[in-house]
Amino acid sequence: MIYTVTFNPSLDYIVSMNGFELGRTNRTTGEQMFPGGKGINVSIVLGNLGIENTALGFTAGFTGEQIEREVQKIGLRTDFIHIEEGFSRINVKLKDYDGTEINGMGPEIGKMHVKELFGKLDRLGAGDILVLAGSIPKSLPDSIYSDILGRLQDKGVLFVVDATKDLLLNVLQYKPFLIKPNNYELGEIYDVTLETREEVVPYARKLQEKGARNVLVSMAGQGAVLVDEKNAVHTLAAPQGKLVNAVGAGDSMVAGFVAGWTKQQDYDYAFRMGIAAGSASAFSELLATRQEIEQVYETL
Repeated sequence: MIYTVTFNPSLDYIVSMNGFELGRTNRTTGEQMFPGGKGINVSIVLGNLGIENTALGFTAGFTGEQIEREVQKIGLRTDFIHIEEGFSRINVKLKDYDGTEINGMGPEIGKMHVKELFGKLDRLGAGDILVLAGSIPKSLPDSIYSDILGRLQDKGVLFVVDATKDLLLNVLQYKPFLIKPNNYELGEIYDVTLETREEVVPYARKLQEKGARNVLVSMAGQGAVLVDEKNAVHTLAAPQGKLVNAVGAGDSMVAGFVAGWTKQQDYDYAFRMGIAAGSASAFSELLATRQEIEQVYETL
C-alpha cells in the first residue's frame, strides 16, 4: 500500500479577478475550491492513475471537515487525525497573478497528535511506500521527517521525500528510495545556480553520496533529470504544451514516478511516467487525469 502524509493540508481558494488593487474592494469573476497540500496532490494523481493509496495527515475545524469531504468525494481513502483546536488553513491563490497567493498557518499540532501519527505509521511494513511531501507547521520540530524515517528504517518501507533544505538533508542518512528536489532547491543546498540538465547531474550524485538511492530533479520548462541507484542518468526535455497551471506539477511528477515504479519496477519507465504526469498537470486546469497523462506519455 502507498501512504501519503500531509502535515498541513489546506482548502485552496482559487479566484479570478479583472484587476487587483490594494486598498480597494476587489470582486471575483470566478472561484474554485479544492483540497490542497503536496501529499494530498500526490494521492489524487495516484488515484487518477488507478493506484490505490491512503492519505494521512492532520485536519481541524470546519475547514478540515471540508478537506476530508472533498478528498473522499474524489474517491480516495483517508485516515486523517482530527485536531480539536483551531482549523485547517485556507490558501487564497490569485489565478491571474501568477505565483501570488496568501497561505494560512493551520492548526497547532501537539505531541499527542504526533504520537497518534506514529502509531498509524508503525503499522507499515515491507513493500509499503511512504510519501512525505511539503513543508511542516511551525509547531512541529524540523526533525519530524527524519524522526519518521528513523522509526521505520528497519521495516522494509520505501521512503519518498519531496522537501527542501534541512527537511530533505536530514533524511538522507536513512537512504530514502526517492527524493525530488527541483533545480533551484538543489542549487540552494550547494549555493550554486543550476540551469541545464547537465549541470544538475553532479549535484544529484552528491545527494546520492549522502544516502539517497534515486534523485529525481524537476526543472520546469527544462524537463527533468533522474540519477538512479544503478548509476544510470536519465534526462528528458519538457514536452511541448501550453502552461496553464504549475501548481501541483511537482507533486504530480512524484505520483507519476511512484505509479510507474509500482507497475514495472523500471526506472526509465518510472521517469517517463513522472515527466508525463507533471507536464500533464501543468497543461491542465486541475491535476492531470489518467487520459491526459497517457497522452503526454505518448509524445515522449
